[in-house]
Amino acid sequence: MVDGWDVDSVHVRAPGKINVFMRVGAVMEDGYHDVATAYQAVSLYEDVRAYPDDEFSVGFSGSIDTGSVPLDESNLAIKAARLLAKRTGYTGGVRLEIEKHVPVAGGMGGGSADAAATLVACDALWGTDVGRDELQTLAARLGADVPFALLGGTAIGTGRGDRLSPALATGQFHWVLALPEGELSTPQVYRELDRHRERHAGDIAPAQLSPSVDSGVLQALRAGDPAMLAEALTNDLQAPAIHLVPKLAEVIELGETNGALAGIVSGSGPTVAFLTSDLDSAIDLQIALSAARVHAVRATGPVHGARVVGD
Repeated sequence: MVDGWDVDSVHVRAPGKINVFMRVGAVMEDGYHDVATAYQAVSLYEDVRAYPDDEFSVGFSGSIDTGSVPLDESNLAIKAARLLAKRTGYTGGVRLEIEKHVPVAGGMGGGSADAAATLVACDALWGTDVGRDELQTLAARLGADVPFALLGGTAIGTGRGDRLSPALATGQFHWVLALPEGELSTPQVYRELDRHRERHAGDIAPAQLSPSVDSGVLQALRAGDPAMLAEALTNDLQAPAIHLVPKLAEVIELGETNGALAGIVSGSGPTVAFLTSDLDSAIDLQIALSAARVHAVRATGPVHGARVVGD
């Protein structure tokens, strides 16, 4: 039910994200790392359509290979729907059809976007109307990136990345995303980071207990200055991601020698996000990467979080 009208389906669009800053601190008591990150939602979307049903099911289409995405109860979108049903006492189910364009296990939060969109879609379809604050609370129970996919825009994340504070960003940033052929497991990349820190314990500073986002990142976002932001791009997960997939270093070098202001592994990778100065530079870079047989797409940010759209 949407705005008092019975509906046959609800269509919700949710964005992928880029971590323009990612500082990874020490491991917390719950086993997660304490992080400080700056998220930006970008115009690479997941489209979730929810249909009334007695059972819970999910199917996929779109431009991304989804062969490794589970269709059973372990799927994050199914978990999101069941969580909302349990919270509200809803006794029916939902059939979810998801058109994917965010890479699977690519460091851009595609699964999290699916979960956030599912919460919004089911809330509208079922007429449960729990409110945005409650949806954020449920999102945090599903995963560290889900609350941001719900919020969108630009935000600072702390704790596991799920404690959010909106950040001011002016203007529009132009990105070119080099999409991976393979996948990287987020836990795998974090384990590699821990091993790296153990191997070099005497040479590098210990992990911070409460990391924070550098002020230069916030200033660059406020100013809407891509050159300033390029200087501030940071990701502690980049080195372990490159150690696991050495080709990423070549991709970053290729982009930076073909006009990118800077390249950075997004989140746990392996997607590489290149920041460019303007649209023309983004188009030129996309062409150069494609000529080198690197699959690349353009995106802009910041964009809205998960919301209902008309078909």
